[in-house]
Amino acid sequence: MLQARRAMDAPLLHIALYRPLIPQNTGTIGRLALALGARLHLVHPLGFRTDEKACRRAGLDYWREVDCQEHPDHAALLAALPDPTRVVAFSARAERLYTEVDYRPGDCLLFGDEERGLPQALLDLAPERAVRIPVRNPRVRSLNLANAASIAVYEALRQLGFPGAAPPRPRHQGEASCAR
Repeated sequence: MLQARRAMDAPLLHIALYRPLIPQNTGTIGRLALALGARLHLVHPLGFRTDEKACRRAGLDYWREVDCQEHPDHAALLAALPDPTRVVAFSARAERLYTEVDYRPGDCLLFGDEERGLPQALLDLAPERAVRIPVRNPRVRSLNLANAASIAVYEALRQLGFPGAAPPRPRHQGEASCAR
């Protein structure tokens, strides 16, 4: 039934990880994708197996529900997207800021691996679609992959007006509050 529902529902966004190395990051991003109705794309080779305990642990018990597609290479990823011209490539080497993009439903947010990021050859395919998330401290090369994906996806959703967002969860009896 889950597979049939997935086929009918076009995801609002696509999150693509190009050759990810760390299963915990992928699991965390998978949970993000599930929470927000995005499709996760994994471009091989991966630095882990998707059935590893660490990947499942980071995604908690949600991993089996994540709308995830695996692709043998970048060309296969592009072929699977509704509009391959709407790929936004995230790189610490890009000039343009991620907030300067006019995000649209169906966009694909592409991230490189945790050690090297996206290869320059991929960035050179469409340099106008390469963006970065700024950092203030020049000694920090880049943000953690899962953090970067979260920042980027939420900016895209903010621009789209958070369509389909769930209502706030009710506070449970006896639940502690940080606000005073």
